[in-house]
Amino acid sequence: MSLNRADALNIAQVLTEALPYIQRFTGKTIVVKFGGNAMVDPLLHESFARDVVLMKLVGMNPVVVHGGGPQIGALLKKLNIHTEFVDGMRVTDAQTMDIVEMVLGGSVNKEIVASINRNGGKAIGVTGKDGQMIRAHKMSVTRYSPELDAPEIIDIGHVGEVDQIDTEVLRVILASNFIPVIAPIGVGEDGSTYNINADLVAGKLAEVMQAEKLMLLTNVAGLLDKSGQILTGLTTRQVDELIADGTISGGMLPKIRCALDAVKTGVTSAHIVDGRVPHAVLLETFTDEGMGTLITNKRA
Repeated sequence: MSLNRADALNIAQVLTEALPYIQRFTGKTIVVKFGGNAMVDPLLHESFARDVVLMKLVGMNPVVVHGGGPQIGALLKKLNIHTEFVDGMRVTDAQTMDIVEMVLGGSVNKEIVASINRNGGKAIGVTGKDGQMIRAHKMSVTRYSPELDAPEIIDIGHVGEVDQIDTEVLRVILASNFIPVIAPIGVGEDGSTYNINADLVAGKLAEVMQAEKLMLLTNVAGLLDKSGQILTGLTTRQVDELIADGTISGGMLPKIRCALDAVKTGVTSAHIVDGRVPHAVLLETFTDEGMGTLITNKRA
């Protein structure tokens, strides 16, 4: 049975709208942070994999960085291991770090690799420890309190910050026509293992690879103004102003700062994308309207 005229024209419109974006981004690196609902919903998981495979097939170089907080929490609960959070970061002792590494570098990473391979792509999973790709140091958290004479320095264990990223491993993977899938685990100078926020790893990776795009999948529709409307087409200066006037605050602030830093250091654009929508990555990459908040360094 053939398409009716209306459906045929709609499909043709979608395909032709994608053409200039395919032409523009062929050969470009696009770093995608995969997290949130999309990681635990099978439908969203598969649609993400198909998006990444399509990007690769039309000549782009997608690089996937993933989180895994819910999966880590579920296994810790199953093993009756209690953990605490300080300023949104999991306090990670040696025992917890073993679990984090097992979940991120093992089950979660391999699930994403298998999903991409199942949908016709070729993916390779690595952690930041492979080839010492992500060098890191221990993060220290300083807490200020009125009742204390001096700031309190809190030890949150094996939680790290990125020192530097060696892209040699990634360039070998990309040159071999594979899609790299990276678990955000770093290694210190003394060989210590560190759990690192996936947004920060994705942002730093986009910087050092001078990526065309940094895409951060979230559980929100995008950056919202004070009336709840989605903001998009923002310059870095506008984002700085929104942070200063309090429009951007709370849990969204670290994610926005990550996107902002990437754009200020050479990444062409950063995108805060609603990962709850099937094929959100495809819609943000190949359509005029997009799916979330776009941040660039272009002057308005």
